[in-house]
Amino acid sequence: MNYRTLGKTDTKLSALGFGAMRLPTKGNEADVDEAQAVEMIRYAIDQGVNYVDTAYVYHGGNGEGAVGKALAGGYREKVHLATKLPVWSVQQVEDCDPILNEQLVRLQTDHIDFYLLHCLQEKSWQKMRDLGVPQWAEKAQSDGRIGHFGFSFHDTYDTLVGILDDYDWSFCQIQYNFVNEDVQAGTKGLKYAAAKGLGVIVMEPLFGGTLANPPQPVWEIWNNNHHRYRPADVALRWLWDKPEVSMVLSGMGSLAQVKQNIDSACRSGVGWLDEHEATLVARVQQEYAKLSPIPCTKCGYCMPCPNGVNIPVNFELYNNAAVFEGSSIVLCRNLYNSLPEAERAKVCAACGVCQEKCPQGIEIGKMMGLVREQFQ
Repeated sequence: MNYRTLGKTDTKLSALGFGAMRLPTKGNEADVDEAQAVEMIRYAIDQGVNYVDTAYVYHGGNGEGAVGKALAGGYREKVHLATKLPVWSVQQVEDCDPILNEQLVRLQTDHIDFYLLHCLQEKSWQKMRDLGVPQWAEKAQSDGRIGHFGFSFHDTYDTLVGILDDYDWSFCQIQYNFVNEDVQAGTKGLKYAAAKGLGVIVMEPLFGGTLANPPQPVWEIWNNNHHRYRPADVALRWLWDKPEVSMVLSGMGSLAQVKQNIDSACRSGVGWLDEHEATLVARVQQEYAKLSPIPCTKCGYCMPCPNGVNIPVNFELYNNAAVFEGSSIVLCRNLYNSLPEAERAKVCAACGVCQEKCPQGIEIGKMMGLVREQFQ
């Protein structure tokens, strides 16, 4: 495993971090297949991965418990553990202690090495700042319950600059991949944060997994000149090729994915992406720009919808119909019609509640109109 220094700290992190947002389940998102999850996380740690990331809300609130079980039996001491404060649940600073203490119990530990404000945006940062949450975090650092204090981010570059300039952070976590160079923080945000000495952790390196399983037009580019590139491998190493990236988090749902990503991490480094691969990435970027009409990563932050619409599934079906075309349109329409009627796009009232929560800034109400038209 290769390791990198986290910004201005002296902490060495594995190039690959284990993101526990997409653990295997038994059919229901909240029903984690704990036996598989434990096997995957421990395998990764045995291979040198030393950072595990979870959050209060992952897997319907059951994600932290699964991670806690995986880190029992001596594994907790081998990793830097990260989790997040659900800022939308904080109405006053006194709400923070009960949440953190509950997380410590779930994770079977007495401290969190990396504690993040979850899904920080302009309004939520202003609220957290005005409530005194950063000062609360400093007290939690003093009493040993948390180590490094940072935030995960989903907003514009200008908002990122404002947040970074407002407080002396240790690190930040941004969405970044080769189709998101100009989205949210983007390349400019990555470079700005790194220039301030922050460690920068990258999430959504495969854009919700879509970059690992490209449509046929993209596959044809990857297979150019008789090479058979694994898209996920190149996408990850494209990130590790950048010196500003401290670590790449990958949400892995199977042991096979863990093994593949570890292999990529062991062949990663600045300058290790060859010229041919870089050229292919540029061509793939151009192709993807043509194909995906709705930039949804299925993070689920928009849920629950007050009207019952299953927003991520509706968008996934619409994107699949647009990207894969052909007979898949009929398949996607059938899948749409197989949804409970209360979960379909036609129920959307464009109330705007989901709009405020969407990390991608998608005009959800407007897009639901397109979904309705596609599948009516």
